[in-house]
Amino acid sequence: MAPSKQPWWIPPFLGRVPPDVPEPQVRLLGTVALAICFENYDQAMLTQAIRQIADTFDLVEAEFGQLLGLVRLGAVPAFLLVPLADRIGRRRLFLGSVLGMSAATVLSALARDANEFIALQMLGRTFMVTSAATAYVIVTEEFPRDHRGFGIGILGAVGTFGVGLSAILFAGIDLLPFGWRAMYVVGVVPILLLPRLRRQVIETRRFHRQRADREALGEVAGVLRGWWRPLAGLALAYPARTAGVALIGAGYASGTAVAYNFSAYFVQAEHGWEPGQYSLMLLVAGTVGIIGHPFAGRLADRRGRRLVGLVFFAVFPLLSLLFYRGPGWLLPLVWVPMIFALTGGSTIARALATELFPTSHRGTASGWLQLLETLGAAAGLFAVSWLTAEGESAIPAVELVSFSVLVAAVAVVALPETGRRELEEISAER
Repeated sequence: MAPSKQPWWIPPFLGRVPPDVPEPQVRLLGTVALAICFENYDQAMLTQAIRQIADTFDLVEAEFGQLLGLVRLGAVPAFLLVPLADRIGRRRLFLGSVLGMSAATVLSALARDANEFIALQMLGRTFMVTSAATAYVIVTEEFPRDHRGFGIGILGAVGTFGVGLSAILFAGIDLLPFGWRAMYVVGVVPILLLPRLRRQVIETRRFHRQRADREALGEVAGVLRGWWRPLAGLALAYPARTAGVALIGAGYASGTAVAYNFSAYFVQAEHGWEPGQYSLMLLVAGTVGIIGHPFAGRLADRRGRRLVGLVFFAVFPLLSLLFYRGPGWLLPLVWVPMIFALTGGSTIARALATELFPTSHRGTASGWLQLLETLGAAAGLFAVSWLTAEGESAIPAVELVSFSVLVAAVAVVALPETGRRELEEISAER
């Protein structure tokens, strides 16, 4: 097999493509990663511009957690959509959710009050989560077993470039016409790219085989009618794995969401930073931090998901505490390993959620992780609001809630090892 060429969209610092990964799979990875870029872009905008958005809608600091938590809850309906990937196919659901995500982002720029903004962001979050969950299933099913971790890591890392784009725009937010609203208009790009996505995103071979098996059994007529069956089958067939993924998703998201979402506000309110200074930290220190995605993926391909996951999950709350307690000059230095741990932990969580279950349940399992991440993040953000008295700083609550990531550290060691094993072998094991 001829070595795969290094594509232009994978910077050298993220590592080289393994030579035995076929080029069609690399191109597919790049296409779905392009869409995930704008999922990250939208999420990053809310974190970065929360202070400006709050000023527009006359919100006080104690209400920040509620706004962020409500938006996060918009991902809950995605759990009802993602199982359709196991019935109508990964490709169709992915393309539809990209369209919905982009439309809701653009409409958010036109929100007249906080309620409209929250409603549109909740709708957008539903489609964001659906597109992301389906993208990880596509990459998991199409990449060779020895390099699935690498593929999942690169998907996460390249998707994070959307955060960089939002940081560049946020640096000039005071100069943009209509301020933060202009940033949301950029969300129209995925709609413009939809023709390209339709050409390049293919249906996975594993889904085609599963569909052929259903046709042989005469089940095609019930494809849409039976969309809910994977939901029940997931918990009944794999109760321990389903519970383990739930604990990882909820624990990890609760702690990382509060630590990350309050970072922009913290450096501006507590250290007097300007938006451009925060953007610079995101772009410089964050660029190093996102290496955690492919680094964790490659390391997990060699050393196993459980050991690598344990380390990343256990380290994050300690770094978060140092970020919020340390002096101002230390913030960019701590931000690098903090983001490194955040991105690396995300790679492990998504690898396990898609590898532990069979093709018939894989889309549902990815959605299950996203649902518990959503509920965990919302619970953490609401907890910050509940623990913060009116007129008081929210940072002590942020520090406390960030330690919920330790729940994921405990849960990951209880799950079966999935590294360097065929997906069919993993799902057959009970």
